Amino acid sequence: MAATLRDVARTANVSMRTVSNVVSGYEHVSEAMRQRVLAAMEELDYRANPVARTLRTGRTGVLALVVPEIDVPYFSQLAREVINAAAAVGYRVMIDQTGDDHERERRLLTGADRTMLFDGILFSPLVTATELLEMRAGRSIPLVLLGEHDFDGRYDHVAIDNERAAYDATAHLVSLGRRRIAAIGAQPQEDYATPRKRTAGYQDALRDAGLEPDPDLLRPAPRYSRADGYSAAQTLLAAPDRPDAIFCYSDLMAMGAMRAVFDAGLSVPDDVAIIGIDDIEEGRYSRPTLSTVSLDIPFIARAAVERLAVRIDEPDAPAEEALAPHVLLPRESTGEGRSPGI
Repeated sequence: MAATLRDVARTANVSMRTVSNVVSGYEHVSEAMRQRVLAAMEELDYRANPVARTLRTGRTGVLALVVPEIDVPYFSQLAREVINAAAAVGYRVMIDQTGDDHERERRLLTGADRTMLFDGILFSPLVTATELLEMRAGRSIPLVLLGEHDFDGRYDHVAIDNERAAYDATAHLVSLGRRRIAAIGAQPQEDYATPRKRTAGYQDALRDAGLEPDPDLLRPAPRYSRADGYSAAQTLLAAPDRPDAIFCYSDLMAMGAMRAVFDAGLSVPDDVAIIGIDDIEEGRYSRPTLSTVSLDIPFIARAAVERLAVRIDEPDAPAEEALAPHVLLPRESTGEGRSPGI
């Protein structure tokens, strides 16, 4: 039987992530650790070759990445990092998108129409409810959930700490002396984990600062787009007592909100400070540059591919959750003079 990624990790007495990092050329691996992993690969004659693996095992050597919208910068970057992480362990990636179509998510989640095309699914849904996950009962194709769900022990999950990310963004605005802090991105008509947790983090940060959340300052957004950020910010700025800061649940909405502030004849950040979440490249070069909470997308991709590789090799292994780190990046939109690219 051909050696697997897990076999290499066991022989070298390191984690699968370390093996993946060595194979992908990740720079933050010590030379001693790198040599240990390379020696184990040589000893086991490990080869990341999807064609040979398909002939040996009957597997396709293809993973599916399912995202809501591939043209959203966050998901585009996630796709790129997943492709790189998968290539490092000998897999190719097929990408599909679901939009807001429940039925399409249902078909992709169950693998009803593409079961034979890939060995496992990395699934990042926006609108899949718990009952859709329950449809997975009895399905054999391995699945790792990305980002949008509460971990219940049934499926491997690579998560974002949405509540803490929102808390940190809001606390940053409070630290600047802002007191009427609005938020754009709530979706009260749906029980989606991401907006629900970001709303909770926003409100907790206000309460911890002695500020009572004002429901008039919490605005919904059907989609996390520039247009929805612009529209929501317009309504906030038209109110008699406008906000002095806006926390947007995505950078795209924050870009739209900044434009609304300028169109209202106001200044960012002097009149209204703005911060988002995602750290998209556009925000690093906008004027002003956009303050944001940066999510570690390379970590998300590597951890997800690693978990899926384990799940493919060991279908009965217990489900695990990995929590991606994040970091606050204050820039010009909240009064910090940071240069592009930081």
